[in-house]
Amino acid sequence: MSDRSPLPPVRLASEPELARDALATPLLSRAARLARWAGPGTRVDAGGVLVEEQLPAAAEVLGLSGDDAAACASEAWRAALDAGLVEIADEDAGTVAAGPELAVLTGGSPHDVLSVWLNVLESVLADASVPDLDGLVDAMEEGGPVDFSALDWDPGAEAEFLDGVLANLYLLTAGGEGPGAGAGAVAGAGPVPLPALAASVIVPSDMGEPTNDILEQVSDAMMRLDDQFRLLEPVGLVEYRPVDEELLADAEEADGPAAPVDDVDVSRYGMVRLTPLGLFGLRARLLEAGFEAPAVGELADKGADALLDGTAAFPPAASHAETEQWLARREPLAAARELLSAARGTDAGAPLRRLRCQQALSLVGGEAEPALREVLDDPELGGLARVWLTERGHTDVPAPSQDMVFWLTIDTVAAQLAAEGDSEELYDLVEGLADQHGGFFAAAWRVDHPQTADVLEAMGRLHPDRRTAKEARKAAFKARSNRG
Repeated sequence: MSDRSPLPPVRLASEPELARDALATPLLSRAARLARWAGPGTRVDAGGVLVEEQLPAAAEVLGLSGDDAAACASEAWRAALDAGLVEIADEDAGTVAAGPELAVLTGGSPHDVLSVWLNVLESVLADASVPDLDGLVDAMEEGGPVDFSALDWDPGAEAEFLDGVLANLYLLTAGGEGPGAGAGAVAGAGPVPLPALAASVIVPSDMGEPTNDILEQVSDAMMRLDDQFRLLEPVGLVEYRPVDEELLADAEEADGPAAPVDDVDVSRYGMVRLTPLGLFGLRARLLEAGFEAPAVGELADKGADALLDGTAAFPPAASHAETEQWLARREPLAAARELLSAARGTDAGAPLRRLRCQQALSLVGGEAEPALREVLDDPELGGLARVWLTERGHTDVPAPSQDMVFWLTIDTVAAQLAAEGDSEELYDLVEGLADQHGGFFAAAWRVDHPQTADVLEAMGRLHPDRRTAKEARKAAFKARSNRG
């Protein structure tokens, strides 16, 4: 994921809730149980891994049985070691002792618990990037050189592939196609089909109909992801419905990857959903990698300027949720005055700040009325103040001057352009303005607003009527000449 533009905001569960989720994950809970079980008699090899003779006892402690019991116990032990729940006490003797992080799971803060879980997550992600190494084991047993190129494995590329998939899953979750839709809610929409997730990192964005080669790559990626998500589910990152075993069997018989053939049975090809804990974990990794990944509530203790600027790029539901948290910490009248003061300005971002201010003030009760009356004569704020007062039924609001009406109109369109670009709502607004005011463009080019020319140019681009669009472009030219 090379694009460093801000990611959509997400709403995270509270740290106590996330810590409880972390402690309940199969992998961390098993790792903690093994760390408490380990003692002076527990033997490990030079790398700290449980020796084979210890695995049956470890599996019994975890209540595991069956063919994969030893493997699950070994995985839990590695997690305990990587997270610092156990440590090697004597390398020569191969003995272990409780690690410093074990006490954190029972006596530490939720933040500390989540730090331990993040360490476990990193360990599992590293394991998930390693392919089936049967070929490597065979080479080692035969005493020959290890040829990584023969394994068709590039460790860096494999880790980058998985990171890209998880980043896209995060985007789908935060952007409205998964849990976290709209305001970054923790729960919401259903899981993402594995074929769609694989295609998101394989199929070029400008490609129309995928070629057979691309489809085969998508199918191969699905099989890799199926293995990887099976590993990532026990750590609590995702909820995963694996690829149907019958499809895998069919693929083996056909000596090739299984490929989706229709949309009706898409769930048979795997479905993955990011958990609330997974949302937290991926956001933490994205922040560490240098991405701007906002979370709803981060601006609640900051000033109104930070709120209006910070929510400028938020989708409406996220902006609403962030503003509600900001207002909840303040007295209504003081909050309204602070918002109005922060909304002033002639810079490029000012119209969108005023739009966010207007939206924020719509959430404030009647206690804010004095603050709105104080700015009735303000050339930048008087228009929105009149709107606020009128919407609340006040009949003593002075009528705005024609200059103020036109200035507010230009400011509103400029804000909509900044917020949504050429949206359907903006199309309707532009068409309505021109139709309702016969001499709109004759007067609008004279408006003393820094973005008058830009707004008129946009209106010329957006209006469906060619003659009206031409009038708008002429007005934009006059506006530029007037200011120049």
